[in-house]
Parts: sequence; C-alpha cells; structure tokens
Amino acid sequence: MGIFGRKRRSEGGDTEPAEFDDATGATAEDAGDYDVEPENQLSETDDGPFDLTEVEEDDGIPRIDLGSVRVPVPDGSQVQVEMDPEAGGVRAVHVVTEQGQITISAYAAPRSGGLWREVGTELADQLRNDGAKVTIGRGEWGLEISAIVGDVALRFVGVDGPRWMLRGVIAGPQSASSTAPDVLRAIVRKTIVDRGASPMPVRTPLPITLPDAVAQHIAEQQQG
Repeated sequence: MGIFGRKRRSEGGDTEPAEFDDATGATAEDAGDYDVEPENQLSETDDGPFDLTEVEEDDGIPRIDLGSVRVPVPDGSQVQVEMDPEAGGVRAVHVVTEQGQITISAYAAPRSGGLWREVGTELADQLRNDGAKVTIGRGEWGLEISAIVGDVALRFVGVDGPRWMLRGVIAGPQSASSTAPDVLRAIVRKTIVDRGASPMPVRTPLPITLPDAVAQHIAEQQQG
C-alpha cells in the first residue's frame, strides 16, 4: 500500500454539479423500475468523463495515469494504491479526500450502452441484501445510488461511454455525506478513459497500470 500526496494550492471548485435530492429518492425496491433517461449517456459538452479519442490537448488538470483511466487528483488529496497479494497486481487505486475515499473503475461495455442501469440495479439489490440502507435518485448522469453501511456513507455514480462504463464511488463518514457527492462528481467529470481497441467481454474491468515512479515506490516498500 502506498500513499502519495499533492499539496493544496488554492480554494476553489469545478462547475456546480447537479443536486441530488435524497428526500425524493426511491427505495432500493424501486431500482429495477428506475427510469434512466439518455442523460445517463456521455453528453456532448465541455464536461466529461471523456473518451481518450475526444481529448485533443492538455487541459492542465493534474491526473494520475492508470492506463485505462486518468483520474484527477484534487488539491490536498492523496493517492492510495491497494495491492492484491494473491494475484500480485493492483487491486484498486483510491483518491483520498477530506470527504472520503474515491475509487474510479472502468469496464468494457456494449456499443449500445445502458450497462450502468443494469449494474446499478444489481448493486442496489446487493447492498440492500447486505443490510445497507439504500436510496436511489437522479444525478448529473442519471442513476445515483446512496447507501449507509454502519457509520459509512456511500455514493455511487456511473456513466455509459463508447464501449466502456465508468463507475465512481465515494466512501466516507456520514458527517460529510452532504458534500461528498459533489467531490465525487467533480472527479468523475474530469476523468479520461482509454478503452483500447482489444475486444473484451462485457463487464470486464479495464486493466490498471501504475506510473513508473509509483510502481517503483511500492516495490521499494515491499522489499523493505
């Protein structure tokens, strides 16, 4: 496990995200009937997430390049690498903020899109079966899932892109649950996805690779 920080430069934020109304969200039982409009698809705006083919020049946003995804690292946050001891590779990479731990994952998806609705419905059911308090609502890209597990508040968002699906989740204390979704959306909005051209079964996680400096640091930690 490695932690890499980035110093805070100034206060400020991204474009104001769409509000999520927990008070009017449906329960987990309604997840299968949730009507996800085309706005859940990647929109043609200046905001993303972006497919790599759409990115023409450096926008100046600091990101960590994980191969299949390039994830923004906000001021004051840290990057935490979770290793898989059995497989010997990287299990996940988290961006740790004051509001909670954010994990961005990308998956192979059908050209027709719509995978997030399917996956989100299953996720809501699974969380509920595990005893979580689940709420379904609509956010910037459509379906959003809010869950309470013990003292931890979770928020999931998903976006269907060209042959990929991006899923983001933030896990943090309930005391930060009112601001955590905005932080998550801001990171998802500026993430870049590199799907690659290789054929993959639907739902296959896109591979994660670490920058050389990060991989070397982790290797040194493991040797020590």
